[in-house]
Amino acid sequence: MTIEADNISWSIGKTQILDRVSLAATPGEVLGLLGPNGSGKSSLLRILAGLRKPHSGTVTLDGTELAHLKRSAIARRVALVEQHASTEANVRVADVVKLGRIPHRLPLSGWTRADEFATSSALERVGMTARRAQYWQSLSGGERQRVHIARALAQTPTEMLLDEPTNHLDIQHQIELLRLVANLKLTSIIAMHDLNHAAMFCHRLVVLDNGLVVATGTPEAVLTEALLREVFRVEARLEPSPYHGKPHIHFLP
Repeated sequence: MTIEADNISWSIGKTQILDRVSLAATPGEVLGLLGPNGSGKSSLLRILAGLRKPHSGTVTLDGTELAHLKRSAIARRVALVEQHASTEANVRVADVVKLGRIPHRLPLSGWTRADEFATSSALERVGMTARRAQYWQSLSGGERQRVHIARALAQTPTEMLLDEPTNHLDIQHQIELLRLVANLKLTSIIAMHDLNHAAMFCHRLVVLDNGLVVATGTPEAVLTEALLREVFRVEARLEPSPYHGKPHIHFLP
């Protein structure tokens, strides 16, 4: 396993947000994190990224606990694309992506060939090379999400965590973005709302409900009519998609 959570619990005051959550992602896997609003998905991602400390339980990278690693070492390994990542400054695209190199640089050190290569490679991987000199405020929502992923890729991570990366995007850009992430060949954990997209692009799913893991496994094993009814409070019918063979959910009125 590359990144693993073992019995993670975390609360705010007397409110339990995560309750003995365990999961593990294998190299190159796209792991979907599903659950209703308030189920703990965002909090879990921030704990996996080392930005919050669990009140109990451990997170490990290749068997080493995050608690034993420096913040800079974690940032060189794990990249987080947050749900509300934004910038008010009208800076150029390349300058946003260069922020991903901060964990690799010493204070007051100059810009290196390795930094430039990582930045240029990240822009190329997300198809934004032609936009590198363009100003942030001129980008569409889909382009901005691509730039945030490029910033994360500039960290040269082996694990990428994404918190609802398709939020507020139109359907075309949702599909393009998820296809992009699936083709990166990184270990990715993605918090998602769209269950059909999760079935299409994820190798395995983890479902949270009220801070508890209630299901884990392949989309075929996890996405059942009973689970949709009990966790998401919807009536639906499932059938294999004729296009990709994964489950396709038909929501009933």
